Order: sequence, then structure tokens, then C-alpha cells
Amino acid sequence: MSEFEFLRNVTIGQYLEGDSVVHRLDPRAKLIALTALLTGVVTTPSLAALSATLGLVCALVWRARIPFRYALRGVRAAAPFLLFVALVRMLTMPQHDVGPVLWRWWRVTIALGDLRMAIVTIARFLVLILGLSLFSFTTSTTHVTHGIEHLFRPLQRVGFPAHELSLVAVIALRFVPLLALEAERLAKAQASRGADFGRGSGNPFTRARRMLPLLVPLFVTALRRAETLAMAMEARCYTGGQGRTHLVQLRARPRDAAAALLSLAWAGLLVGTAWVNPDRYLASLL
Repeated sequence: MSEFEFLRNVTIGQYLEGDSVVHRLDPRAKLIALTALLTGVVTTPSLAALSATLGLVCALVWRARIPFRYALRGVRAAAPFLLFVALVRMLTMPQHDVGPVLWRWWRVTIALGDLRMAIVTIARFLVLILGLSLFSFTTSTTHVTHGIEHLFRPLQRVGFPAHELSLVAVIALRFVPLLALEAERLAKAQASRGADFGRGSGNPFTRARRMLPLLVPLFVTALRRAETLAMAMEARCYTGGQGRTHLVQLRARPRDAAAALLSLAWAGLLVGTAWVNPDRYLASLL
């Protein structure tokens, strides 16, 4: 695999057509489940709860008939970032009073509590990346648009811009693979002119530092694409969602309601672990 194939490692924003149970769920139910998952994962401090949630997401990936190797590409690309975040978490928010000291050097002290919180941080990001990737794999951009607009349609009576919000969300989702493709094109163009992006270097921080020259042209390209999109919408007389009719009418079935309720119940359990941490109970049993 080429070192410039950024799009291969971007799983968010790519839809894989299929006919699994997860694919056939109502997009509103999947949006509710995704929101509940994100809320619960961000809230819980429990490693046991995060591990169970990670197992549940992996089971859904298998049920959606998505190859695990393909689903884990996003995790592999984010691995250096996850390690960096975990290291920063240990050094900036220490918990030396939790557990024995594992390593001490000069003014740096790493205790068992620091290591545990680093693992919790990595597990939290793993669940978030796999959850977002699963939602993207099983929900097309058209269904995302209809799902967001139908969820917020009752709020239109009080002036809430449901149509505009769904449009912004879909455009942002679609721009993720487009920006990865543009970054790939810029990297190849700069490499052909002698730029060194750390090929063969085993240090991920060195490679990340050498990627910084891509940020400015990538930012300019993103602004240019946004301007072109705005001009195209104005040329087609786009005026927003006010007064628009809807050709597609979503109809929820019992399994959609069951999926939404189960996801809300699971999120409630995750939020509850912020007050009752099952890790301490499991530690007492050991």
C-alpha cells in the first residue's frame, strides 16, 4: 500500500451498500442510537462498560456484514493520535493516589491509576471511531438527510431550521473523504517536487510534523470547494427548506422503535456508571 493513500484509511463518510438488518433500520433510529452511544461513551469513566460497548459495536459490525479489516482501517490511521492523547492524559491529569506507582523518573510519575485512565481514553476513542464508521457504512447520505430532517421537523413550527441543519450535516459528512482524497493528491504533488514526508521513518511524530505543509493548501482547497458549492446552490435558486414538500416519507417499524429504545437504555447504563463505577466492584471481587 502506498504511503500516500489517505482515502483507504478514512472510513467515516463512506457508504457500503448492503441488505443486512442494520442497513434496513430506519435512519432516525440509527441517528438516535448514534447520539445515545456518543453521549454514553463520552460520559462513562468505566473501562468495563467501554469494553462491553466495544464488543457490542463489533457485534453490530459483524451483523452488518462489514469486513473487520476494512472497519479497522480508521482505527489504524488514528493509532498515533490515540497514543499521543493517552500520553498527554497521563502527564497532564495525573492520578498518583490511585494504585501503586509503576514508573518514576525525575518529576514524572506514572501510577496504576494513570495507566488505567490512558487505557480508558484509548477505549473511548476506539468505540467512537468504530461507531461513527458503522453508521457511515450502513447509512447513505440521502438517508442521513431525510433522517435528520424528519427528526427535527416538529421543531420547524417554532422556527428551527431542520432542513438547513440536515444539509450542513450531510455536506460535512461528504467532505471527509473528499478532503482525504485532496490531501492524497497534494502529498503526491509535493513529493514529486522533492518533499519528504518521512517515508520509512518509524517515528509517527516525525511523520506528523512533516505533514504540516499540507495543512495550508488543504485549508485553501476546502474553502474553494465550499465557495464553489455555495455558488452552485445559488445558481439553482436554493432558498432553504421553507415551503418545500417531501417526496420521501419515512415510516418506522417495530424493530426500529426497539433499536432506538435499546440504545437509549444502554446509554442510560453508561451514564449511570459515572456515579456507580463497576470497575471498583470488579476489583473488590478480585
